[in-house]
Amino acid sequence: MIHYRGMDVTEHRIEVPLEHGTAGGEKITVFAREISTDAGKPWLLFLQGGPGGKAPRPGSLSGWLAEAVKHFRVLLLDQRGTGLSTPANHQTLGLRGDAAAQARYLTHFRADSIVRDAEALREQLGIEKWSTFGQSYGGFCTLTYLSMFPESLERSLVTGGLASLDADAQTVYRATYQRMAERNREYFSWYPQDFETLHRIYEHLRHNDDELLPDGRKVTVQLVQMLGMFLGGNTRVHLLHHVFEEAFAPTPGGPRLSDAFLSALYAQASFAANPLYALMHETIYAQGSATQRAAEQVLEEYPDFAEQADTPLLTGEMVYRWHFTEDPALRPLEEVARILAEHEHFGPLYDLDVLARNTVPVAAAVYHDDVYVDRELSLRTASQVKGLQPWVTEDFHHDGIGDDGPAIFRRLLAMTNGEDPEAAAAGD
Repeated sequence: MIHYRGMDVTEHRIEVPLEHGTAGGEKITVFAREISTDAGKPWLLFLQGGPGGKAPRPGSLSGWLAEAVKHFRVLLLDQRGTGLSTPANHQTLGLRGDAAAQARYLTHFRADSIVRDAEALREQLGIEKWSTFGQSYGGFCTLTYLSMFPESLERSLVTGGLASLDADAQTVYRATYQRMAERNREYFSWYPQDFETLHRIYEHLRHNDDELLPDGRKVTVQLVQMLGMFLGGNTRVHLLHHVFEEAFAPTPGGPRLSDAFLSALYAQASFAANPLYALMHETIYAQGSATQRAAEQVLEEYPDFAEQADTPLLTGEMVYRWHFTEDPALRPLEEVARILAEHEHFGPLYDLDVLARNTVPVAAAVYHDDVYVDRELSLRTASQVKGLQPWVTEDFHHDGIGDDGPAIFRRLLAMTNGEDPEAAAAGD
């Protein structure tokens, strides 16, 4: 254990089976970082968003974590394949063998395996029951946890992460395109000049094919559309305006995309830091059938997002085939991605019968205008989980816990305790 900035930090590493339930098989390492101020408090497992996202690396106690440690010892789990757990990326996956072997390996990196890893950690630490807090994809994992091991859970808190329990990937992405179109309209109503700038950027790229990202990739219309990732939150959305206002720089050869713009675009367009996000994103919706590149299929139904449109709308959490042909971090994994998209044997992630009989207190923040986890699909899920209390709010978007994490955490915790959520959120 080490102590800094008012918190005690303890690292935990355990070996778990690559394929749970198989005796004598391959082992991988799972890492978690414990943050606490009082070792006598009960435990809270934080399930990070993603897929492919490592747990937060706190330098100090702030935000939701500062509130959580008032009540819990918090365990920040690096989900398998991320952070200090056994990594899975283009540098390491080659050790598995050919693309088919790599894809087989990655079939064990979904929510069911993540939950079994968490159970192994719980048992290793000698914890009878713990609470969970799941953000975004961490909420998806929470629903899997409630399906598989409800007896291990004291309570569950979820923010922006009530996944559809039975919708296919195509249905999910139709909702995503619709929400993204609405969010584009909202953003450009605030900053109409940015829509003019976006059109100018597209026209510039249609007449100039020599603009390059810092990694040497040619800047395309589709790459620029990835700036839509800024639209997914309260804390980030207005930062997009500052990207657009510095889009061009005067040069001896005429206006060019500025270094500041290209740097901001690269930060959105590169999957180097989280390749599992691109590889596994559609698999999180796969239950019994192949996803067949659902985002790309559904795109045909939304021509305003097509690169051939006059001014294509900005995209969000969609992964396309071209990401794997153009991104250097994904290019070696192009065939792996194809195999995963065509894989037809992903098992169920949720047990609807168990969830319908749920007895674990669950409270979930459902963001009214969330562009990544659709409100209507979330509320349908809430109705399928017995005792789940949804809190629908228009005050936050998908990154709510980055905006006012302490108040959101207090509210949800109060809901599971049968206390007044309004008073708790206000800090009374």
